[in-house]
Amino acid sequence: MTARRDLVNLVESISAGTGPARNPYWQTLTVDPSVARKAAVLILFGALDDVPAESGKPLAPADLDVLLLERAHTLDDHPGQVAFPGGGIDPDESPVAAALREAQEETGVDPEGVEVLGALPELALPRGNYLVTPVLGWWASPSPVHVVDYGESAQVFRVPVRDLLDPENRAMATVTRMNRTFQSPAFTVRDVVVWGFTGMILNELFDQLGWSVPWDRTRLHPLKV
Repeated sequence: MTARRDLVNLVESISAGTGPARNPYWQTLTVDPSVARKAAVLILFGALDDVPAESGKPLAPADLDVLLLERAHTLDDHPGQVAFPGGGIDPDESPVAAALREAQEETGVDPEGVEVLGALPELALPRGNYLVTPVLGWWASPSPVHVVDYGESAQVFRVPVRDLLDPENRAMATVTRMNRTFQSPAFTVRDVVVWGFTGMILNELFDQLGWSVPWDRTRLHPLKV
């Protein structure tokens, strides 16, 4: 079975109400839907072309990757964090349209080359008061990507899924704010740490797809933010 087929099967099972159980942690993240801002992100998987996976372990297809960006360090909201392309949904705009538009505006990706597989259930992001719809896509016809606005993004990159799944690149990111410590699944790849909301989404997605392999959840990666 191909990676694309795995993704399609997941979307279809979620739409039919027979999908895998959600991580209970999402239930602890809530916002008031009457005032929350709507947003969408594009989780874009594709066939990697010129950046080989560093991990040689048979964890996932060596040529499978996902599109990510590093937010500008000068931003007031989540500066320097690694994220999926995405942003706010405009009035009368669907989550799918918003995810594709934002991805084009942030990374230069050509929406015509993206096969939309479906939208996943909304997720609450209390910091910022967002309700976020992840849109799952397959890069049927990859196009060049780059930073469109350095005021918004520090870099745009495609990371091999095999590197993300390598247990040596997994840890629990820890952040301490106001004498409270928060943890989230993290991926340490390409000299960046994918953590927080994005790390949680990827961690659950890989679990639901059956791609995950055991990793040491006691390994901590402290972050200063």
